[in-house]
Amino acid sequence: MPGRDGRGRSVLRMRTLAGQVFLLQLAIVVLLVAAAVAALVLQSRADGEREARNRSVAVAQAFAASPGIETALKGPDPTAVLQPLTERARKLTGVDFVTVLNRAGIRYTHPVPDRIGKKFVGNLKSALNGGVVVEEITGSIGPLVQALVPVVGHDGTVVGLVSAGITVKRVSGVIEQQFPLLFGAAAAVLTITTAGTALVSRRLRRQTHGLGPAEMTRMYEHHDAVLHAVREGVLIVSGGGRLLLANDEARRLLGLPPDVEGRVMSELTLDPDTMELLVSGRTVTDEVLPVGERLLAVNQRPTDRDGGPAGSVTTLRDTTELRAVSGRADTARGRLSLLYRAGTEIGTTLDVVRTCEELAAFATAGFADFATVDMVEAVLRGEEPTRAGLDTEWRRTASSGVRDVTALYPVGSVIRFLPDTPVGAVLLRGETVLDANLAAFDGWQQQDPAGARRLVADGFHSMIAVPLRARGAILGGVLFWRAGESERFEDEDRSLAEELVARAAVNIDNARRYTREHAMAVTLQRSLLPRGVPDQNAIDVAYRYLPAQAGLGGLGGVGGDWFDVIPLPGARVALVVGDVVGHGVHAAATMGRLRTAVHNFSTLDLPPDELLWHLDELVAQIDQDEAVDSADAEVTGATCLYAIYDPVSGRCTMARAGHLQPVVVHPDGTSEFADVPGGPPLGLGGLPFETLEALLPENSRLVLYTDGLVEDRHRDIDDGLSLLGRTLAENADRTPEETCEAVLRTLVPERARDDIALLVARTRRVDAADVVQMDVPCDPSSVSRVRAEVSRKLAEWGLAEEAFTTELILSELVTNAIRYASGPIGVRLLRDRSLICEVSDHSSTSPHLRQAAGTDEGGRGLFLVAQFADRWGTRYTDHGKVIWTEQALPADLRRNSPSAP
Repeated sequence: MPGRDGRGRSVLRMRTLAGQVFLLQLAIVVLLVAAAVAALVLQSRADGEREARNRSVAVAQAFAASPGIETALKGPDPTAVLQPLTERARKLTGVDFVTVLNRAGIRYTHPVPDRIGKKFVGNLKSALNGGVVVEEITGSIGPLVQALVPVVGHDGTVVGLVSAGITVKRVSGVIEQQFPLLFGAAAAVLTITTAGTALVSRRLRRQTHGLGPAEMTRMYEHHDAVLHAVREGVLIVSGGGRLLLANDEARRLLGLPPDVEGRVMSELTLDPDTMELLVSGRTVTDEVLPVGERLLAVNQRPTDRDGGPAGSVTTLRDTTELRAVSGRADTARGRLSLLYRAGTEIGTTLDVVRTCEELAAFATAGFADFATVDMVEAVLRGEEPTRAGLDTEWRRTASSGVRDVTALYPVGSVIRFLPDTPVGAVLLRGETVLDANLAAFDGWQQQDPAGARRLVADGFHSMIAVPLRARGAILGGVLFWRAGESERFEDEDRSLAEELVARAAVNIDNARRYTREHAMAVTLQRSLLPRGVPDQNAIDVAYRYLPAQAGLGGLGGVGGDWFDVIPLPGARVALVVGDVVGHGVHAAATMGRLRTAVHNFSTLDLPPDELLWHLDELVAQIDQDEAVDSADAEVTGATCLYAIYDPVSGRCTMARAGHLQPVVVHPDGTSEFADVPGGPPLGLGGLPFETLEALLPENSRLVLYTDGLVEDRHRDIDDGLSLLGRTLAENADRTPEETCEAVLRTLVPERARDDIALLVARTRRVDAADVVQMDVPCDPSSVSRVRAEVSRKLAEWGLAEEAFTTELILSELVTNAIRYASGPIGVRLLRDRSLICEVSDHSSTSPHLRQAAGTDEGGRGLFLVAQFADRWGTRYTDHGKVIWTEQALPADLRRNSPSAP
């Protein structure tokens, strides 16, 4: 069988107690079975011999006493009479022979005929005297038992003898037929007994863990030595409440006598709480139990789990001396935990004031009763801190405490720590001050004697003042106070306070630097965004720009969203909304470049699709330049929506580059998303931009926005778009300002993660009375009719003083169109915030302003137009071009002001 080391070993060399017990029990069983079988065999042999004796005697006596045997013996031929009878008796009784003899011992009968007449071998003398002779002899047929019985005549004399015999083999054969059953039963008993012995040995092996007698003896010796030497008390109590075991330490801790084992627990002199716990048997883990002057840590478990006997085992440990040590360890662990939590709870935002408030609140939660934080004014503004000196002013930035105390300076107060006071001198040098007894007034009160007396009267008894230092500069100071029943500050608290403030100082300095950089970035961004809406009469517009919250979107508050309202010639206006991917100075600078480019391209009076094409080329060039400057520079991503609204015709032409579709709210209150063909984001190139031209009735709303308005991590963009459409429809009768407020209130979360730009424009229409349109034939004589019609209309508008200048401008423009252009010529006169003159033709050739020489006959017309008009320019249409001019008008003669409904 395998040994514990994995190798085979002889059964006789088993060393485990279970193996030896198994071998012993198996040997005993084998011996018992063998003895039983041997006894049964011997018994069967004895029974066979006894059976042979009894049967031979019985047959012989029965035949000797049978009727007619005496007559046959005295007859002339006894053999002839008796031979058949003896053979029949032999066969019926199962003996081997039945022989009749005369007194001389001569056989009259025999199973073997040639034996008849021969001398019988046996003891005849006793039989002739009337006795029965039984003999065990070995004959020709083997070992046998024969009986010799006399045949007694009527006169009492022996007239002959009868002998019957049977071999032992014949008798024992019957018994031997039962040997298979006997040996089978013995084998079954041996098998069952061996299996039972194996099961018992297996359980014993589990209980002894395969140990040998010597090992078990040594184990129990060690167990006993450890049990009584260990410095932990051990008690075992039975389910009936009797103490089964108590080691030396348990007797010492509980004051038990030496002969305590075996006694009932109720007989012991223990205090009620200890007695109740020991007899209850309940599970206890490290429960502190006062016993006399000791504090015992008790652990108790029941013993009846996993089929064990009922009862409980209890261990006792004296923790009296460890109490003070564990108290100090708990204090140290608590301080480490405090510093760890400070790293996670202080400095959660990049805001100086908020970080100071977190520091004060955290300190009063587990270290001090009151805490105040004072900061240098320059730090609060985000500036670099200077050396603290006599003129340094500190502002109380945060304060926290378990209750309100009027003796402390309120938040916002300006404090000047005097360098000639103990506290001020040390703080300004960057050292920590600990005063464990404020009531002694050891100098700390010199800063504010009256306030110091009020603090002591309010119960303040100790204080720690720690300077806030970062990169060698003093940012401010933190004062920790304890009052009332709290323990006074000690030297160990000084180091904890310094570590706590040092960690907070790093966060405050980071917040200060972020504040400075953020202010610079915000200033840059604000300077690049429009600061108001230009004067124009085409639309009534309102806008909102919301930066992302700090900490949620990059630099926070600085993004790349922008909008613009750009007046165009012909009383038209351009509406622009764009979005540059990312946050921070880079995104703001890119936004400024794109906004400037849009302004420049709009002066060329390009249609929306061409303007976006030029803008796309610009973004691609920006990406190329940045890739040259930095190999890992990110590609600029930007979207834009550009729309031009003409208040004369009411048409709005729109194109977009990767931007969301605008929303049109009709005067009847219905809203829809304008189906502006989608183009790729700026900078990708390769695909053209398409335009959508829509007719907008007066008082329609055109809403442009960036994706930050409708997209949020908790809301799908489709849901945001649907919510925007419903909100605009519900507020269709509101002013643009009120519409902006309603949209932001409904869609924008408390802390937006992305910039939001929103532009709401309510359309206006130019009154037909303020517009004059004429078709001019290509005939020089028609110029005079144009001048006459213009002069008449200007007089009607009250602009007679502008008639000369306007006639001169139109005469030159119409004459040039007749001479150099082709197709029909149109003239339009429009009164808006200025007087606008437009001459259109079907030529795509643009006139150029040039300086005519003194001998030139022409070339001075466009020069005169530029001199008399405030502005002039050319824009191209699908069928040609339009040359336009603008002349300033007095305020009282202008068209409706922007505030008019």
